Amino acid sequence: MAVVLGARVIEVVRSLAMGGIPVGVVTPTGDPARWSRYARNVMTWDWMLPAERHDDALADRLVRFARQQSSPPVLLYCSDQPMVFVSRHRRRLAEGFRFAVPDAALVEAMEDKARFAALATARSLPVPPTVVLDVCRPEPPDELLDLGLPLIVKPTARDRTWVEAVGSNTKAIRIDSKEQLLEVWPRLRGLSKPAIAQESIPGPETAVVSYHVYVDGNGEIAGEFTGRKIRTIPVEYGHTASLTIMDDPEVRRLGRKVCTALDLRGVAKIDFKYGPDGRLYLFEINARLTLWVHPGARAGVNLPAIVHADLTGRPRPRCGRTGGDVDWVHPKDVLAARAHGVPMTEWLSWLWRTRPVTGVWKWDDPGPLLGMAAVRVKGAVARRPPARGEGCGSDC
Repeated sequence: MAVVLGARVIEVVRSLAMGGIPVGVVTPTGDPARWSRYARNVMTWDWMLPAERHDDALADRLVRFARQQSSPPVLLYCSDQPMVFVSRHRRRLAEGFRFAVPDAALVEAMEDKARFAALATARSLPVPPTVVLDVCRPEPPDELLDLGLPLIVKPTARDRTWVEAVGSNTKAIRIDSKEQLLEVWPRLRGLSKPAIAQESIPGPETAVVSYHVYVDGNGEIAGEFTGRKIRTIPVEYGHTASLTIMDDPEVRRLGRKVCTALDLRGVAKIDFKYGPDGRLYLFEINARLTLWVHPGARAGVNLPAIVHADLTGRPRPRCGRTGGDVDWVHPKDVLAARAHGVPMTEWLSWLWRTRPVTGVWKWDDPGPLLGMAAVRVKGAVARRPPARGEGCGSDC
């Protein structure tokens, strides 16, 4: 059995199901995976809570569950908060689970973009010029403008304080002028952790590529694939709405180099962007499973199943590649396509031509999409202002 921690874990659940592996989930209320025919609900947990809330008590609850199983489950994680939780409580969790997690110091550095920028510079990795922002200062530092405009501001921790500061869950914001920087600066003071600013690398979202890998305990690459974003929502610095798994030798070469430089163990998604000069820039590393693993598994490299096999002592599933690229699409891609200026007829033609792996929706597993839709309808009804006279007492 595998237990998956995190939010939006449905693609990992389906990857495990492809390998015939029973799955339990520890997810927030309303997560689509909770309605999947492939998953059982182990626990409800809000991973957006502050890090200190993911404490020993949660570890104890999970270990109690693990000890009730016939054999120690494999523990997997799909977002930064559970990644840090597993790392910080690895000794306690090891009493009931089997899992692969990188070195503790490396986990902390990858979760904190300020630490990662320093680590990447020390290891001569190709990150864009970066400045860590002291948002307690009354005004932006002069060195910030030395990066040149436009520049990109990213949160060290993308939590509720970031959403409140920028008014959305976007991964970053672009600053195009000094006036805009001065307007944004006061709003950054409420962040739970410092933000960073980086030199902007020109180019569309299709220039964003990634290397996905599982490095076993001996330092050997047990599975890998590369991919590229097609569309995001919002258009800039948004969440992936569609992607393609394809073979990019340069991304694979640099991805392997990064793994060696950091002596990485476990799973990772390493994000790069092609600059106008064709050079690859390293943006970030997520040492966890992501939604990309499902289309990766359809392409022939099932990273979650390989990890599960290693940790349970079973033969690894064979890694192969299909004859062509494998695309993946989220239901929100119809909105992303419109935002990207893609005509509906062109988008429908692409769907028909590529027959992509569908995110959330699956004909033989409709529960996740239907459950997610029901939650959103319920939320919309709850937010609806009462009709005139509705809900009034005797004073109306």
